[in-house]
Amino acid sequence: MSSLVKEDLQKKLFHPLGQSLREFIEIECSAHDRFYLCAAVTKGGEVEISMVKHFRIDLDEKYEMAEKWFLKDLEMIDGKEADTDNPYFDMHFEKVYSWEAYSCASKYAFARMLNKLNYMYLKKDLKIVNFDITYINDDSLWSSNNGDCLVLMKICFYASNLLCLSLCPMP
Repeated sequence: MSSLVKEDLQKKLFHPLGQSLREFIEIECSAHDRFYLCAAVTKGGEVEISMVKHFRIDLDEKYEMAEKWFLKDLEMIDGKEADTDNPYFDMHFEKVYSWEAYSCASKYAFARMLNKLNYMYLKKDLKIVNFDITYINDDSLWSSNNGDCLVLMKICFYASNLLCLSLCPMP
């Protein structure tokens, strides 16, 4: 489903603007409207982060850019709590914006992509705090294009180890 939404966003909103959508996540903003946080690259190589409103007119899906920032202006991404499974994070520009992603996995996927785009296009010191950095960096064992699946595999591996340890008799 998300690949269809990404394709639709690219076709209807980003391609006409001459941009390439790299990543998007659904964010919780209101009970009635759907919003996406998107990372796209312009033809000039600038990375834009935008909040896109999704709405439906009759049977047609429509998208509208509600707000936009540049990655070069992003000072910090704060994952709130690295030790808990939560979808909340802040992005620090001139103002701090608080977000609730659809899931913790999507929060990490978006932070991973911003980190990767920063490395590819800006190479600036982007502060990423309160995230488990193992899942953010591309050079880690668990990173790939299927990072979310690998994160889940690692969590399952740790859970099975904990289960085995809890079943061992105490001396």
